[in-house]
Amino acid sequence: MRSVGIVGIGSYVPENIVTNKDFEQFLDTNDEWIISRTGIRQRHIAPKDMPVSELCYQAGLKALEDAQIAPEEVDLVIVATITPDYAFPATACLVADRLGAKNAAGFDLEAGCSGFIYGVVTGSQFVATGMYKTVLVIGGETLSKVLNWQDRSTCILFGDGAGAAVLQPVKDGFGFLSFELGSDGSGGSLLSQPAGGSKYPASLETVEKNLHTLQMEGKEVYKFAVRIMGDVSVKVLENAGLAKEDVDLLIPHQANIRIVDAAVKRLGISPDKMVINLDKYGNMSAASIPVALDETFKAGRIHEGDIIVMVGFGTGLTWGACVLKWTKVGLKV
Repeated sequence: MRSVGIVGIGSYVPENIVTNKDFEQFLDTNDEWIISRTGIRQRHIAPKDMPVSELCYQAGLKALEDAQIAPEEVDLVIVATITPDYAFPATACLVADRLGAKNAAGFDLEAGCSGFIYGVVTGSQFVATGMYKTVLVIGGETLSKVLNWQDRSTCILFGDGAGAAVLQPVKDGFGFLSFELGSDGSGGSLLSQPAGGSKYPASLETVEKNLHTLQMEGKEVYKFAVRIMGDVSVKVLENAGLAKEDVDLLIPHQANIRIVDAAVKRLGISPDKMVINLDKYGNMSAASIPVALDETFKAGRIHEGDIIVMVGFGTGLTWGACVLKWTKVGLKV
């Protein structure tokens, strides 16, 4: 089995910014209330005519440029999203076409906010076994399009964006050292978009009842998130034969500052090793972790040989974590 790492990264967020002050114009809320409960100050929102494939294309293009890889060299495109352009065809196929990745297979992966972790775990298997050399994994969302903008308990939390990573073989001892994935379908109703699928197809009734918008049981999701983020981080480090003291950076899913703080306290990692950007973007679901990774690298906080833990949780319920020993140098194979 070959070692697999990230040799290129990129991200993209829409230009339009919605601040907490903007919500005061049409919701019973205020800037102080939102910041104190979530840590979010603003979020980027895609125009109505911009599909998630556009965000994914832009992020994927930047990742390929960063890796200095031509689109024709890509063997597989995986798009992790819960807000695809269509139920079918897969957004990954549309993105591959836009990029000019004419030799690539493509499919979408749905694991909510855990999507990027699930995506790199899946993509790395193709590279590790030697089936493929180059896999492009993109986490992208336009959650603004499935929000109830009159529900202050949910619409203030989310934003739009995309982040991408190019996976290739790397030198032994570097790249992904361990993974941990999990799911619990008994909690599926805690975070869902009830209508639009085969159980509740679109109808006048589903539209009138706002069943095509995101529904969340906030308190239950909070309790699940705090527990699982700490537990799965510990487990993935154990799988890699490492201790929390070995971690240089922890990149958690950017859901809510209270969730992140509680999970970090449970894990026992120093706050200065944390990566936090939810104040600028809100919860971007599958895009949160790759956007944070890209920003952190570009800020000069990631160095060769650093031990990075990425951990997420999301609808499903799902969770996932991975340990990465950083290098961006791919092998000539």
